[in-house]
Amino acid sequence: MSGHDSPAPDQRPIPAVAPNGLTRDTPTRAPAKPAPYVIAGILLAAAIVLPLLPQTYSFDSPRLGGMPFFYWYQLLWVPISAGLSGLAYWLVTTEDRRRRREARVGTAGYEGGERK
Repeated sequence: MSGHDSPAPDQRPIPAVAPNGLTRDTPTRAPAKPAPYVIAGILLAAAIVLPLLPQTYSFDSPRLGGMPFFYWYQLLWVPISAGLSGLAYWLVTTEDRRRRREARVGTAGYEGGERK
């Protein structure tokens, strides 16, 4: 045997219907609602842009434990940015789970692209 008896993976025919009843045309996600993605984008933009505006923190006072404002303000943004990023991640993954769940429910009565 030369090892060339079976076709290459990209040359093999794709079955019309997979064993689970899904076709290439079966959607894996339902339509998206834009609100969670817009909110996540705003949260991430705030976490990136606000610490980059020096006019908001270029002051010496008030001091916190002897540390000037411009230091502790920037350090304060570390946990705030982590929280905003985590919240944005939660919003996007929750929306993705909803879309997958709706797609599964929507295709439960289909086999081979046609309703039973």
